[in-house]
Amino acid sequence: MSTSSSNTIGLVGVGRMGANMARCLAEKDFAVTIVYDVRREAAVELAKELKCAAAQNLAEVTAQAGTILTVVSDDQAMREIFTTEKLLKNAAGKTFINFATVTPQVHLDVEAAAHQAGAAAIEACMASSITQARQGTLYLILAGDQAVVEKAGPVLEALSSARRYVGPTGRAAQVKALVNMVMNINTAGLAEGLGLGDALGLDLTLLREIFAQTGANSRVLETDGADMQNREHDCYFSAAHAAKDSGIAAALAEGAGLPVPLAKATLAQYQRMIEKGLGELDKSGVAELTFKGRS
Repeated sequence: MSTSSSNTIGLVGVGRMGANMARCLAEKDFAVTIVYDVRREAAVELAKELKCAAAQNLAEVTAQAGTILTVVSDDQAMREIFTTEKLLKNAAGKTFINFATVTPQVHLDVEAAAHQAGAAAIEACMASSITQARQGTLYLILAGDQAVVEKAGPVLEALSSARRYVGPTGRAAQVKALVNMVMNINTAGLAEGLGLGDALGLDLTLLREIFAQTGANSRVLETDGADMQNREHDCYFSAAHAAKDSGIAAALAEGAGLPVPLAKATLAQYQRMIEKGLGELDKSGVAELTFKGRS
């Protein structure tokens, strides 16, 4: 892999997803040259592991990488990093690939700001979790200037097992919001089904087996069913993030004038988890609101 300026990679946001994406790219011989996180200790630790630089500020990332991947938490964080004196300082000719789940308008604003700085920005929303980030088997929903998406192809291919281009900037964020809206509804529904089964004294292993052979089956049953039954909620996708994403979908529905009562009820459940101090549990932890003795 060439280490010329255009082929060097920087990572902004090295939490559970970003750090594993960086590891995956480094293992595949991409030139990961610099990483940054607001928690500097996390960036320093990962930089030691990957033998790259740990940026002290965002402008350093843009200075030392031709392609910058951003994996941040929310709208505010996304807007904060894309300012003239931060990532967009001396950004001409750079490409930004933005993986965060944020509102469509933020992606549109970031793209406009990047263009003004002479740079390019695209969306690469992730419909996968930590294991897939580490293995390079993410499912990516892509949007933005198609020529820029194609130019970023090698990096996107290295991180994913499947990719789908859905249109101009903002579209990927819309699709991802709907993906997570439906996933969260399914998760809350499964939690209530297993919680009621528990209250009735049913064998939950048997119940999950029956669910899997009937109309109650879902991908969530496969990924989260055993964790709900065993009350194990190690965080792969937090309840706080589930609330954020369901909130994005609810706002989109309001803007479209469409009632979405199930999405709003699910959002209320995840907000309730946060109020109870359970926001950093995995989204499967919504079961703790329905199982006996945990309401």
